[in-house]
Amino acid sequence: MTKKERVIWDAEFNDSVTTYWLVNGILICIVTFFGILVLPIWYFAGKWLTRRYLESHECVLTNRSLKVKKGILTKIEKTVPLDRITDVGIIQGPIMRYFEIEALSVETAGQSGVGSLIQLAGIKEGRKFRDAVLEQRDLVVGSSEQISDQSAAGQMSDSSEVVNLLQAIKESVSRIESSLGK
Repeated sequence: MTKKERVIWDAEFNDSVTTYWLVNGILICIVTFFGILVLPIWYFAGKWLTRRYLESHECVLTNRSLKVKKGILTKIEKTVPLDRITDVGIIQGPIMRYFEIEALSVETAGQSGVGSLIQLAGIKEGRKFRDAVLEQRDLVVGSSEQISDQSAAGQMSDSSEVVNLLQAIKESVSRIESSLGK
């Protein structure tokens, strides 16, 4: 983190997200024939694996960016400048509602592919965190009201510049006509 960056929110993760991941794995095992054979292994190994995976999660909102780290075998580390964030959504399926968990979804400008750039399940106070990210983004890039006001002001100044330019062209054409008429 650079000296100009300061931490606004260091997100904490809900421990019940490990149970959510474990239940999802169990449901997948139940609906697949091969999975039924793997179910006892998943139950015991899944507890350890989901705990380790949650411990690898880190999400920090700074005054300039959103920094995310996660992963056990493949570690993912992303830094998203706030001015590139276009949307921060909350996802909550029926099983997530049961465990009182929300997933945060971050989309960015210029994002290639389908889906969100970052998706994190189990951030405590997910809605407040989302609001903090969007509020900080607006401070960095200016709110949509400020942008529309600046755009309108820019159009007005552009209009007056166009009028001045057209008047100058008209005067030039008048001089040329008078020169040609002589």
